[in-house]
Amino acid sequence: MPEAVAEKAEVPRASDVDLSDVANFEAERLGGLRIMRILLIEDDAMIAKALLQALHDAGMSGDWARDGQLGAEAVAARDHALVLLDLSLPHGSGIDILRGARAAGNTVPVIVITARDELEDRIAGLDLGADDYLTKPFEIKELLARIRAVLRRHGGHADSVIRNGDIELDTASRELSYRGDIQPLSAREFAIMRALLDRPGTILSRGQLEEKVYGWGEEVESNAIDVLIYYIRRKFAKEIINNVRGAGWSVPKAGR
Repeated sequence: MPEAVAEKAEVPRASDVDLSDVANFEAERLGGLRIMRILLIEDDAMIAKALLQALHDAGMSGDWARDGQLGAEAVAARDHALVLLDLSLPHGSGIDILRGARAAGNTVPVIVITARDELEDRIAGLDLGADDYLTKPFEIKELLARIRAVLRRHGGHADSVIRNGDIELDTASRELSYRGDIQPLSAREFAIMRALLDRPGTILSRGQLEEKVYGWGEEVESNAIDVLIYYIRRKFAKEIINNVRGAGWSVPKAGR
């Protein structure tokens, strides 16, 4: 397997790693804050491959840093909504990454995923600012549930449903309800609706939506966003998403 290639902050791109069947990572970003983009800091390529695929299948993005140095630089960039952090890493430890992030005032949610199951290790991780601690081996479904729970807590949502007027998006089942009509969404349709619903009434440009939907290094067709929005409107109604010509798209803010 080739070494990851550094880019800008020397964070390895998914496209530079030989994970051919882990493709089409989704990303969401609102201005400087990326939503549902998960950073995985893990040196075991097989574990990373499985977790990245699971994130993709759940409608989330997965970006991989394979050692402590790259992981620390990726965390410092503050581009991710949540970090999955192994503790035993080459070129720096997970504990040092966590300690450094919190010392710098970085409040990104962190879930520790590690084979270290001693009580002292769990206490140390949580006391340093980890939001959750899961020991290997674990069930993928449990990890995804913990990710959703941590993101809900940090996003101020009491449950898995984001509501805005007639629109309800279930982040657990990836189903969208509009005026009582409930339909499942594809991963990329979900990424668009999640981004728009996190900022109702705010116009997001084509470039912003592309950054929310597509991962590092992916080629994007010029009309890809238009096609995804067309599919969403076809499932529900044209007015579910507003098109502001020359500017972008938005969902109407409830009450307006």
